[in-house]
Amino acid sequence: MKFCVVGAGAWGTAFAVHLARVGQTVALVPRRASHATALCAARENSDYLPGIPLPTCIGVTADLSVALTGADVVLMACPAQALRDTGVRLQAALGATPSVRLVASLAKGLERESHARPSEVLAAVLPGMTVGSLTGPTNAREVARGLPAAMVLAAQRPDLVVAEVQAAISGASLRLYTSEDLPGVEFGGCLKNIYAIAAGCCDGLHLGDNTKAAMLTRALAEMVRVGIALGARAETFYGLSGFGDLVATCHGAWSRNREFGEKLGEGVPVAELIEHRRTVVEGYRTTESFHELCRSRGIEAPIMAEIYQVLFAGKAPAEALPALMLRELKKE
Repeated sequence: MKFCVVGAGAWGTAFAVHLARVGQTVALVPRRASHATALCAARENSDYLPGIPLPTCIGVTADLSVALTGADVVLMACPAQALRDTGVRLQAALGATPSVRLVASLAKGLERESHARPSEVLAAVLPGMTVGSLTGPTNAREVARGLPAAMVLAAQRPDLVVAEVQAAISGASLRLYTSEDLPGVEFGGCLKNIYAIAAGCCDGLHLGDNTKAAMLTRALAEMVRVGIALGARAETFYGLSGFGDLVATCHGAWSRNREFGEKLGEGVPVAELIEHRRTVVEGYRTTESFHELCRSRGIEAPIMAEIYQVLFAGKAPAEALPALMLRELKKE
């Protein structure tokens, strides 16, 4: 099976390395031609995934039309806010490539203006294409190194290609499950980034294990409540894309969202953290989108609301905790 991975950040590169490891044909497509040249020369992504050799069997090109030749599956490894523009480029390049049977997003965030999930964005710009989402508790460097992990794949409609992709991606170091709840799978991947920022704030404020455990427990309850209200299945949030990703992202030292929250808790201003970043913190804009979506639908999400106040209304992280602790008492 041939895969085309669009986006050569840490995650796109790591997944291309995994696909090569399990014997699939892979084309990796950086956004910039200069980046493609550097990757070809060094056979290492020193900007985003240093220290991980890029197998020689991985084709690297910034020419999307070339990369798509003979491709069966396209994996979109770009940030959620860049997904629509990248999808438009893909649609133009797909004109002469009828072999592609599935386009799946690796992004974990809602589009800012439309509040659309990644697969909804792809469906809008790729009419008639089977689209989906590939997500789960996975750190790019660990996947690239071949450490054991598990993920979940959900598609817009049942299709034989989903089972074929499941078999093609799975191997000794990565086990892929499938789900029929595409909204739930994507909402879990989006929401966990918001709560990872909250977990990071707990770390930055040195609030201890009790606080963080309580926050994560209530965050999971909030994820389920929000997800059900938006049409997802409750059980999905207890799986890899929900609870699994929440645990990994809220505790992993590698987590960009958790680290971002930790710096906030330590007193670093939001603007400074955003301005000087090379990599994207998906939870930042996703908090804004989800907060607006929940407010418009009348969905109660107090933890999310407090993180929104910290990120976009200038509220100090130390003030958010009392606001949660002093809410009206209730049953669990």
